[in-house]
Amino acid sequence: MNNGLFDAAVWEKAWKEDPKAMANKFKAMGMDPHRSFDHKAKVFNEEVFSSAGRDRSERIISWMEGQGVDFNGLTVLDVGAASGGFTVPFIERGAKVTAVEPNIPLAELFLHNTAGYGPGQVELVRVAFEDIDIAAKGWLNAFDLVFVSMCPAVFDWESAEKVISCARQYCYISTSAGVQEHSLMNEVLPLLTGRAVHAESSDMAYLMQLLYLKGYSYESIVTRETKSKELSIEAALDEVIEMLPMHHLDGKEAALKTVTEYLQTAYPDDKVVIRQGGRFGKVLIKLQDLNMYNRAAAAKQ
Repeated sequence: MNNGLFDAAVWEKAWKEDPKAMANKFKAMGMDPHRSFDHKAKVFNEEVFSSAGRDRSERIISWMEGQGVDFNGLTVLDVGAASGGFTVPFIERGAKVTAVEPNIPLAELFLHNTAGYGPGQVELVRVAFEDIDIAAKGWLNAFDLVFVSMCPAVFDWESAEKVISCARQYCYISTSAGVQEHSLMNEVLPLLTGRAVHAESSDMAYLMQLLYLKGYSYESIVTRETKSKELSIEAALDEVIEMLPMHHLDGKEAALKTVTEYLQTAYPDDKVVIRQGGRFGKVLIKLQDLNMYNRAAAAKQ
């Protein structure tokens, strides 16, 4: 067996240099991950606070509570808080939240969504977590829980360690656990590339292996989450054009002609139903009580 499988340095280097890792894909495309939501902020906020969005956040929070996390009185650092989709239910459960969100439209929506809570309950830091000197800010081991959900602040092991170092009891990190599923892109990419879509990399795989090799105790789960929407052919074409750079393709005339012809043939009624989502990994790192949580025993205390 290759000894590199158990060599943390090998995995750290591989994650940092993997061109298919999410951060490196953004760099290759010349995209700023902190600005990529500028034009989507309003729609994203509506989704997060919709019935389905609230159900999703409740499922995740309930899973954490099932591992022993009690939010009442907990101090939480919510990294990449977006418009407050998790901050709000954290506060509703009695937590005090420090939120980090550098995106301007999302930060404004966050302030609107948390306006009813007092300054002692929630604070917003409008700086990218990567740019924060956590020692100078007094954040080392400063929070009971550090929560990072699908945020570009974790993009290699060094950044993961920075996040974990802010936590006293728990650190939650979620990220993609495989190829992002988009039914329309899965249909058109073989036409443009001549090959089927398949998983090429996974930030979650690197994170899980390094947590194991570094000796952390944690609970983890990988789930498949999907949602559907209906678009016109014109709107669907715009979405494909926007996503092409993620697959190292551009919107050249020949590509647009191929996609347009496909859409007109496959969806003659001008209704394109798109299913999107994928597999997502969630890990709750335990920094104090390292044994398996026993809910029944805890209830007796």
